[in-house]
Amino acid sequence: MALPIRLPGLGHVNCYAIVDDEGVAVVDPGLPGPSTWRAFQDRLKQIGMETRHVHTVIITHSHPDHFGGAARIAKESGAKVVAHHSFSFGPPAAQTATPEVSADDLAAQRRSDTEEAAEDEEPDERIQDQLASFTRARTPWGGELPRPRWRTRLKWRAIRFISGRIVPVVSDPVEHGDVLRLARREWFVVHTPGHTQDHFCLHDPETGLFLAGDHVLPSITPHISGLATSPDPLASYFYSLDRVAEIKDVGRVLPAHGHPFEHLAARTVAIKHHHQERLEKLKDISREYGRPATVPEFSHHLFHPRAWGSMADSETFAHLEHLRIAGDAELKVDRDGTYRYLTR
Repeated sequence: MALPIRLPGLGHVNCYAIVDDEGVAVVDPGLPGPSTWRAFQDRLKQIGMETRHVHTVIITHSHPDHFGGAARIAKESGAKVVAHHSFSFGPPAAQTATPEVSADDLAAQRRSDTEEAAEDEEPDERIQDQLASFTRARTPWGGELPRPRWRTRLKWRAIRFISGRIVPVVSDPVEHGDVLRLARREWFVVHTPGHTQDHFCLHDPETGLFLAGDHVLPSITPHISGLATSPDPLASYFYSLDRVAEIKDVGRVLPAHGHPFEHLAARTVAIKHHHQERLEKLKDISREYGRPATVPEFSHHLFHPRAWGSMADSETFAHLEHLRIAGDAELKVDRDGTYRYLTR
Protein backbone atom coordinates (compact mmCIF):
# COMPACT_ATOMS: atom_id res chain seq x y z
CA MET A 1 0.00 0.00 0.00
CA ALA A 2 2.28 2.79 -1.29
CA LEU A 3 1.94 5.91 0.88
CA PRO A 4 3.10 9.37 -0.25
CA ILE A 5 5.98 10.94 1.65
CA ARG A 6 8.12 14.02 1.16
CA LEU A 7 11.62 13.11 2.19
CA PRO A 8 14.81 13.98 0.32
CA GLY A 9 15.14 11.61 -2.61
CA LEU A 10 11.92 9.70 -1.92
CA GLY A 11 8.27 10.10 -2.89
CA HIS A 12 6.70 7.04 -1.29
CA VAL A 13 7.06 4.32 1.31
CA ASN A 14 5.61 0.85 0.83
CA CYS A 15 3.24 -0.04 3.64
CA TYR A 16 2.23 -3.70 3.55
CA ALA A 17 -1.02 -5.22 4.81
CA ILE A 18 -1.16 -8.82 6.04
CA VAL A 19 -4.81 -9.82 6.21
CA ASP A 20 -6.23 -12.58 8.40
CA ASP A 21 -9.45 -13.59 10.15
CA GLU A 22 -8.77 -11.16 13.01
CA GLY A 23 -8.33 -8.13 10.73
CA VAL A 24 -5.07 -6.80 9.39
CA ALA A 25 -1.45 -6.27 10.40
CA VAL A 26 0.34 -3.36 8.71
CA VAL A 27 4.07 -2.92 8.16
CA ASP A 28 5.66 0.57 8.13
CA PRO A 29 2.62 2.90 8.11
CA GLY A 30 4.30 6.02 6.73
CA LEU A 31 4.98 9.51 8.01
CA PRO A 32 2.78 11.33 10.51
CA GLY A 33 0.45 13.94 9.10
CA PRO A 34 -2.96 14.28 7.44
CA SER A 35 -2.01 13.50 3.82
CA THR A 36 -0.36 10.18 4.67
CA TRP A 37 -3.20 9.33 7.05
CA ARG A 38 -5.82 9.91 4.34
CA ALA A 39 -3.84 7.77 1.89
CA PHE A 40 -3.49 5.02 4.50
CA GLN A 41 -7.26 4.94 5.10
CA ASP A 42 -7.94 4.90 1.35
CA ARG A 43 -5.60 1.95 0.87
CA LEU A 44 -7.33 0.04 3.67
CA LYS A 45 -10.73 0.67 2.07
CA GLN A 46 -9.49 -0.92 -1.15
CA ILE A 47 -9.15 -4.23 0.71
CA GLY A 48 -12.39 -3.80 2.66
CA MET A 49 -10.75 -2.71 5.88
CA GLU A 50 -10.80 0.32 8.18
CA THR A 51 -8.39 1.59 10.81
CA ARG A 52 -10.38 -0.17 13.54
CA HIS A 53 -9.53 -3.51 11.91
CA VAL A 54 -5.77 -3.05 12.39
CA HIS A 55 -4.67 -5.36 15.21
CA THR A 56 -0.88 -5.09 14.74
CA VAL A 57 1.54 -2.43 13.55
CA ILE A 58 5.02 -3.65 12.61
CA ILE A 59 7.86 -1.11 12.42
CA THR A 60 10.98 -2.28 10.63
CA HIS A 61 13.16 0.53 12.01
CA SER A 62 13.22 3.90 13.72
CA HIS A 63 12.86 6.31 10.81
CA PRO A 64 9.78 8.56 10.66
CA ASP A 65 8.48 7.32 7.30
CA HIS A 66 8.27 3.84 8.82
CA PHE A 67 6.77 4.51 12.25
CA GLY A 68 5.03 7.89 11.81
CA GLY A 69 1.49 6.55 11.60
CA ALA A 70 1.87 3.89 14.28
CA ALA A 71 0.94 5.97 17.33
CA ARG A 72 -2.30 7.19 15.75
CA ILE A 73 -3.27 3.69 14.57
CA ALA A 74 -2.63 2.27 18.05
CA LYS A 75 -4.68 5.05 19.62
CA GLU A 76 -7.67 4.55 17.31
CA SER A 77 -7.70 0.75 17.04
CA GLY A 78 -5.88 -0.46 20.13
CA ALA A 79 -3.38 -2.26 17.90
CA LYS A 80 -0.23 -3.67 19.41
CA VAL A 81 3.02 -2.13 18.15
CA VAL A 82 5.88 -4.44 17.18
CA ALA A 83 9.46 -3.13 16.84
CA HIS A 84 12.94 -4.30 17.70
CA HIS A 85 13.76 -4.15 21.41
CA SER A 86 16.42 -1.48 20.70
CA PHE A 87 13.94 0.80 18.89
CA SER A 88 14.68 4.43 19.73
CA PHE A 89 14.33 7.86 18.21
CA GLY A 90 16.65 10.77 18.84
CA PRO A 91 16.18 14.35 20.06
CA PRO A 92 14.05 16.82 18.07
CA ALA A 93 17.03 18.41 16.28
CA ALA A 94 17.94 15.09 14.70
CA GLN A 95 14.51 13.57 14.18
CA THR A 96 14.21 14.26 10.47
CA ALA A 97 17.89 14.76 9.78
CA THR A 98 18.82 11.12 9.22
CA PRO A 99 18.36 10.40 5.51
CA GLU A 100 16.94 7.18 4.14
CA VAL A 101 19.03 6.86 0.98
CA SER A 102 22.72 7.28 0.26
CA ALA A 103 24.08 10.71 -0.65
CA ASP A 104 24.70 9.56 -4.23
CA ASP A 105 21.13 8.34 -4.70
CA LEU A 106 19.76 11.45 -3.05
CA ALA A 107 21.73 13.77 -5.33
CA ALA A 108 20.60 11.83 -8.39
CA GLN A 109 16.93 12.21 -7.46
CA ARG A 110 16.93 15.84 -6.40
CA ARG A 111 14.78 18.35 -8.20
CA SER A 112 16.13 21.24 -10.23
CA ASP A 113 18.36 23.83 -8.58
CA THR A 114 15.59 26.42 -8.95
CA GLU A 115 13.09 24.32 -7.03
CA GLU A 116 15.67 23.53 -4.37
CA ALA A 117 16.52 27.19 -3.90
CA ALA A 118 12.86 28.17 -3.59
CA GLU A 119 12.20 25.60 -0.89
CA ASP A 120 15.40 26.36 1.00
CA GLU A 121 14.70 30.08 1.44
CA GLU A 122 15.03 30.99 5.10
CA PRO A 123 12.00 32.32 7.00
CA ASP A 124 11.70 35.76 8.53
CA GLU A 125 13.05 36.59 12.01
CA ARG A 126 9.76 35.72 13.75
CA ILE A 127 9.79 32.17 12.39
CA GLN A 128 13.52 31.85 13.02
CA ASP A 129 12.84 32.61 16.66
CA GLN A 130 10.28 29.79 16.73
CA LEU A 131 12.99 27.44 15.49
CA ALA A 132 15.55 28.44 18.11
CA SER A 133 15.37 25.04 19.80
CA PHE A 134 16.72 23.35 16.67
CA THR A 135 20.35 24.14 17.46
CA ARG A 136 23.15 22.87 15.25
CA ALA A 137 25.25 20.36 17.12
CA ARG A 138 28.66 19.29 15.91
CA THR A 139 29.69 15.94 14.49
CA PRO A 140 32.60 13.89 15.87
CA TRP A 141 34.75 14.92 12.90
CA GLY A 142 34.05 18.63 13.36
CA GLY A 143 31.29 19.39 10.84
CA GLU A 144 27.63 20.24 11.35
CA LEU A 145 24.98 17.59 11.85
CA PRO A 146 22.53 17.04 9.00
CA ARG A 147 19.48 19.19 9.65
CA PRO A 148 16.02 19.14 8.08
CA ARG A 149 14.78 22.15 6.15
CA TRP A 150 13.01 24.85 8.11
CA ARG A 151 9.64 23.98 6.51
CA THR A 152 10.03 20.39 7.66
CA ARG A 153 11.00 21.45 11.16
CA LEU A 154 7.92 23.68 11.44
CA LYS A 155 5.68 20.90 10.14
CA TRP A 156 6.97 18.40 12.69
CA ARG A 157 6.57 20.86 15.52
CA ALA A 158 2.96 21.52 14.46
CA ILE A 159 2.16 17.79 14.27
CA ARG A 160 3.64 17.22 17.72
CA PHE A 161 1.56 20.10 19.09
CA ILE A 162 -1.68 18.78 17.57
CA SER A 163 -1.31 15.04 18.08
CA GLY A 164 0.71 15.03 21.29
CA ARG A 165 2.63 11.92 20.25
CA ILE A 166 4.54 10.88 17.15
CA VAL A 167 6.91 8.22 18.46
CA PRO A 168 4.82 5.14 19.33
CA VAL A 169 5.00 3.08 22.50
CA VAL A 170 6.32 -0.35 21.54
CA SER A 171 4.06 -2.89 23.22
CA ASP A 172 5.64 -6.02 21.72
CA PRO A 173 9.43 -5.77 21.31
CA VAL A 174 11.11 -8.49 19.26
CA GLU A 175 14.60 -9.88 18.82
CA HIS A 176 16.41 -11.93 16.20
CA GLY A 177 14.86 -15.38 15.86
CA ASP A 178 11.46 -14.45 17.26
CA VAL A 179 8.40 -15.66 15.37
CA LEU A 180 5.30 -13.62 14.58
CA ARG A 181 2.12 -15.53 13.76
CA LEU A 182 0.36 -13.54 11.03
CA ALA A 183 -2.25 -14.73 8.50
CA ARG A 184 -1.90 -18.32 9.73
CA ARG A 185 1.80 -18.32 8.87
CA GLU A 186 5.01 -17.97 10.84
CA TRP A 187 7.17 -14.95 10.05
CA PHE A 188 10.72 -15.08 11.39
CA VAL A 189 12.39 -11.93 12.72
CA VAL A 190 15.82 -11.28 11.16
CA HIS A 191 17.77 -8.54 12.94
CA THR A 192 19.65 -6.54 10.28
CA PRO A 193 21.60 -3.63 11.82
CA GLY A 194 23.46 -1.25 9.53
CA HIS A 195 21.04 1.31 8.16
CA THR A 196 19.88 1.66 11.77
CA GLN A 197 20.84 -0.40 14.80
CA ASP A 198 17.22 -1.51 15.35
CA HIS A 199 16.39 -2.56 11.79
CA PHE A 200 14.81 -5.97 11.25
CA CYS A 201 13.27 -7.90 8.37
CA LEU A 202 10.59 -10.61 8.28
CA HIS A 203 10.82 -13.92 6.42
CA ASP A 204 7.96 -16.27 5.66
CA PRO A 205 9.48 -19.60 4.51
CA GLU A 206 6.08 -20.98 3.51
CA THR A 207 5.52 -18.44 0.73
CA GLY A 208 9.12 -17.31 0.24
CA LEU A 209 8.23 -13.71 1.03
CA PHE A 210 10.86 -11.46 2.58
CA LEU A 211 9.81 -8.08 4.01
CA ALA A 212 13.07 -6.18 3.65
CA GLY A 213 12.35 -2.69 5.00
CA ASP A 214 15.27 -0.49 3.95
CA HIS A 215 17.91 -3.19 4.41
CA VAL A 216 17.98 -4.33 0.78
CA LEU A 217 16.45 -2.04 -1.85
CA PRO A 218 16.10 -2.92 -5.54
CA SER A 219 17.91 -0.01 -7.22
CA ILE A 220 19.25 2.37 -4.55
CA THR A 221 21.27 1.87 -1.38
CA PRO A 222 20.28 2.90 2.14
CA HIS A 223 22.22 5.56 3.98
CA ILE A 224 24.93 4.17 6.27
CA SER A 225 25.46 6.92 8.80
CA GLY A 226 28.70 7.67 10.60
CA LEU A 227 26.55 8.99 13.45
CA ALA A 228 25.16 5.56 14.36
CA THR A 229 25.40 4.11 17.86
CA SER A 230 27.48 1.23 16.49
CA PRO A 231 31.24 1.92 16.38
CA ASP A 232 31.38 0.41 12.87
CA PRO A 233 27.96 0.61 11.18
CA LEU A 234 29.39 -0.45 7.83
CA ALA A 235 30.72 -3.68 9.34
CA SER A 236 27.29 -4.27 10.90
CA TYR A 237 25.70 -3.72 7.50
CA PHE A 238 28.09 -6.13 5.77
CA TYR A 239 27.40 -8.78 8.41
CA SER A 240 23.63 -8.32 8.05
CA LEU A 241 23.83 -8.54 4.25
CA ASP A 242 25.77 -11.80 4.50
CA ARG A 243 23.27 -13.32 6.95
CA VAL A 244 20.33 -12.35 4.75
CA ALA A 245 22.01 -13.80 1.66
CA GLU A 246 22.28 -17.16 3.43
CA ILE A 247 18.52 -17.48 4.02
CA LYS A 248 16.96 -20.27 2.01
CA ASP A 249 13.52 -20.23 0.42
CA VAL A 250 13.41 -16.51 -0.41
CA GLY A 251 11.44 -15.95 -3.58
CA ARG A 252 10.02 -12.44 -3.60
CA VAL A 253 11.50 -9.48 -1.74
CA LEU A 254 9.13 -6.71 -0.59
CA PRO A 255 11.18 -3.52 0.00
CA ALA A 256 10.07 -0.34 1.75
CA HIS A 257 10.99 1.75 -1.31
CA GLY A 258 10.80 0.71 -4.95
CA HIS A 259 9.21 -2.32 -6.56
CA PRO A 260 9.25 -5.93 -5.32
CA PHE A 261 12.11 -7.96 -6.75
CA GLU A 262 13.70 -11.41 -6.76
CA HIS A 263 17.28 -12.72 -6.36
CA LEU A 264 17.91 -11.37 -2.87
CA ALA A 265 21.40 -12.87 -2.54
CA ALA A 266 22.58 -11.34 -5.82
CA ARG A 267 21.39 -7.92 -4.73
CA THR A 268 23.27 -8.16 -1.42
CA VAL A 269 26.46 -8.99 -3.33
CA ALA A 270 25.99 -5.96 -5.58
CA ILE A 271 25.48 -3.65 -2.59
CA LYS A 272 28.58 -4.99 -0.83
CA HIS A 273 30.62 -4.53 -4.00
CA HIS A 274 29.48 -0.89 -4.18
CA HIS A 275 30.76 -0.20 -0.67
CA GLN A 276 33.99 -2.12 -1.18
CA GLU A 277 34.72 -0.01 -4.27
CA ARG A 278 34.18 3.07 -2.12
CA LEU A 279 36.66 1.80 0.48
CA GLU A 280 39.30 1.25 -2.19
CA LYS A 281 38.67 4.71 -3.60
CA LEU A 282 39.29 6.23 -0.16
CA LYS A 283 42.70 4.56 -0.14
CA ASP A 284 43.45 6.05 -3.56
CA ILE A 285 42.37 9.50 -2.35
CA SER A 286 44.64 9.23 0.69
CA ARG A 287 47.61 8.32 -1.51
CA GLU A 288 46.89 11.36 -3.68
CA TYR A 289 46.94 13.68 -0.67
CA GLY A 290 50.03 12.07 0.81
CA ARG A 291 49.11 13.44 4.24
CA PRO A 292 46.31 13.04 6.82
CA ALA A 293 43.14 14.54 5.30
CA THR A 294 39.86 15.71 6.82
CA VAL A 295 36.52 13.99 6.34
CA PRO A 296 35.23 16.76 4.00
CA GLU A 297 38.44 16.51 1.94
CA PHE A 298 37.84 12.81 1.41
CA SER A 299 34.13 13.42 0.84
CA HIS A 300 34.73 15.99 -1.91
CA HIS A 301 36.80 13.48 -3.86
CA LEU A 302 34.49 10.55 -3.14
CA PHE A 303 31.21 12.22 -4.16
CA HIS A 304 30.01 14.32 -7.06
CA PRO A 305 29.72 18.04 -6.13
CA ARG A 306 25.91 17.87 -6.24
CA ALA A 307 26.07 15.41 -3.31
CA TRP A 308 28.47 17.41 -1.13
CA GLY A 309 27.27 18.22 2.36
CA SER A 310 26.72 16.75 5.79
CA MET A 311 25.12 13.54 4.47
CA ALA A 312 28.05 12.74 2.20
CA ASP A 313 30.45 13.57 5.04
CA SER A 314 28.57 11.20 7.34
CA GLU A 315 28.82 8.33 4.86
CA THR A 316 32.50 9.11 4.27
CA PHE A 317 33.14 9.07 8.03
CA ALA A 318 31.47 5.66 8.36
CA HIS A 319 33.74 4.25 5.66
CA LEU A 320 36.89 5.84 7.09
CA GLU A 321 36.10 4.48 10.54
CA HIS A 322 35.59 1.05 9.01
CA LEU A 323 39.10 1.26 7.54
CA ARG A 324 40.56 2.51 10.84
CA ILE A 325 38.99 -0.27 12.91
CA ALA A 326 40.22 -2.82 10.36
CA GLY A 327 43.76 -1.45 10.75
CA ASP A 328 43.81 0.06 7.26
CA ALA A 329 43.83 3.73 8.34
CA GLU A 330 45.24 5.95 11.07
CA LEU A 331 43.39 8.79 12.82
CA LYS A 332 44.93 12.07 13.95
CA VAL A 333 42.89 14.57 15.97
CA ASP A 334 43.87 18.25 15.78
CA ARG A 335 43.77 20.52 18.81
CA ASP A 336 40.46 21.95 17.62
CA GLY A 337 38.95 18.45 17.39
CA THR A 338 39.20 18.07 13.60
CA TYR A 339 39.65 14.46 12.49
CA ARG A 340 42.29 13.62 9.88
CA TYR A 341 42.79 10.18 8.34
CA LEU A 342 45.70 8.54 6.53
CA THR A 343 45.07 5.12 4.98
CA ARG A 344 47.66 2.37 4.66
